[in-house]
Amino acid sequence: MHEADYYKGLGFKCGLEIHQRLATEHKLFCACDPNLAEDEEIGKIERVQRAVAGELGKVDVSTSFESAKKRTFTYNMFRRSTCLVDIDEEPPHNLNMEALDVALLIAATFNSGVPDEIEVMRKGVVDGSDPSGFQRTMQVGYAGSLEVGKKRIPIPSIFLEEESSGIVSQSTENVLYDTDRLGIPLIEIDTDPVIATPQECKEVAFRIGMLLRLTGKVQRGIGSIRQDVNLSISGGARVELKGFQELEIVDVIIENEVERQLNLLKLRDKLRERHAKVENTSLDLTKVFSQTDSKMIRDNTKNGGVVYGARLDGFAGIIGSTINPNRRLGTEVSDYAKVSGIKGIIHSDEDLRKYSLSESEINATRSNLGCKENDAFILVSGPEQSVKVAISRALTRAALAVNEIPSETRAVDSVNLTTKFLRPIPGGARLYPETDAMPVGVDKDVLEKLGSKIPNIEATQARLQKEIGNAQLAEQMIKSVQLPLYNLISSESGADRKFVAAFLLEKMKELRRSGLEVDAVPENVLVYIFKGYANGNLTKNAVEELVKGLPVNIDSVESIVSQKKLSRISGKELSKLLGSFKGEDRGAIIKAVMSKYRLNVDGEELNSLLK
Repeated sequence: MHEADYYKGLGFKCGLEIHQRLATEHKLFCACDPNLAEDEEIGKIERVQRAVAGELGKVDVSTSFESAKKRTFTYNMFRRSTCLVDIDEEPPHNLNMEALDVALLIAATFNSGVPDEIEVMRKGVVDGSDPSGFQRTMQVGYAGSLEVGKKRIPIPSIFLEEESSGIVSQSTENVLYDTDRLGIPLIEIDTDPVIATPQECKEVAFRIGMLLRLTGKVQRGIGSIRQDVNLSISGGARVELKGFQELEIVDVIIENEVERQLNLLKLRDKLRERHAKVENTSLDLTKVFSQTDSKMIRDNTKNGGVVYGARLDGFAGIIGSTINPNRRLGTEVSDYAKVSGIKGIIHSDEDLRKYSLSESEINATRSNLGCKENDAFILVSGPEQSVKVAISRALTRAALAVNEIPSETRAVDSVNLTTKFLRPIPGGARLYPETDAMPVGVDKDVLEKLGSKIPNIEATQARLQKEIGNAQLAEQMIKSVQLPLYNLISSESGADRKFVAAFLLEKMKELRRSGLEVDAVPENVLVYIFKGYANGNLTKNAVEELVKGLPVNIDSVESIVSQKKLSRISGKELSKLLGSFKGEDRGAIIKAVMSKYRLNVDGEELNSLLK
């Protein structure tokens, strides 16, 4: 069956949210540096957040859920990239008009209508990613569209908003964030749920990303663009898949999410055949495990910890059923429990020997809980208050297995190519007006002038092919997040454009896969390195060696060149060097020279001299 027919038969619906950081001189509501260069940490602050009602007087379910975790949040502050606005100790400054102009250009690129007046709103965020507990956002476009192949993809809304803090580490009690990226201008582009297949979703995301990069006004690098996917199937539920950073895996993860929902529907039918049910009641079983050999339970029950258990009627053999690679129904139930701070659950479909549970403990558990042949049980251990909340949440998720697939926000696992529960899906109740920022009128003359700046994919493709001289590299480049960097290096360094393109697309990927954080090398440093190549001071191999050294500034480039002796040997100096290599076989001479001076000698120049 054709892919489109298969997904149509499933009632598959899919929409995209694209989030892209903008490249501007300062942040959205302050003058801080948005370029995420090396910065000095100058202190920390700590906050506790709670959910508040939105404009309609209701507390959003997602913010309420996050607030219930009762975690504290710690924020690292920096000298150039953090200020009192970022940490909510000072009202926002005037809106960054450069960012607004870029946002309006992007709205024009997607044929969007633009409001006469831009209204700044607050969006409740209590996962700690913003010290203020909200994110400032404003709609800059509506009723737009995008052509992908022969299909029109409606784009109902485009927003300009603040980037969130970057997470450093987290535990059940505390989350540590960096505030350097907080407040960077961010564009959000939403599509209607008309995307028909996972592959088409990937193509739409590529197209949107390509148009954003062609504006020349967006940041580059991992994390600068993120894709969220909203999807559903018939009988399933709308879920938001959050945190795609690599477009190459978008289609596979969507396919696995569809598989997850289909398997959950099959398990639901089996549970209904058994008349399965779940009561939200649990029992303290701490005494049963008072002499246990289970290290996990012993560790969790020391210092007054407890063990609670609950019966799942009709779940035997089903709670352990696989729904995705390395994920079972029990994993879904456990994810809900983990939100309360415990490490996970034990369920009766597992091999209980791996927990060192004895037969007598298992039998006593089944007896105390009143389990029959088709019944399963779950166990949760840890601090009493956390355990009570955790087992209640676990039972809530188990009960949903009999009734429906829950509507959730799910985090992308890029290793297993699956997703896991993050929080309930947010609604509109978390929006309310920003009273500290004035509305901004839109100048119609500015809008009219934007028409000449709208990027043209076909013209850019033709330009790249002419510059690079290689159709395959040109096609890869126009789809790549490296396009703005290619344009910058090519225009400012004077280096051979084919070499620049091949290095960014192929060599950088190779170095990245080897574990090197090459995207951390600043743009001005890369321009300087390629300028050294263009001026004849470095060979191609030396350029690679320099980038491997991950220089952070111009001085560190010169230091690496000196330490590794990377200066190019050329012209008369190379001719003199050749005099020390004896032999009549040109190939043997080239091999001998390059084995010793691979980083210093250009192979083409060497070959030309020997001719």
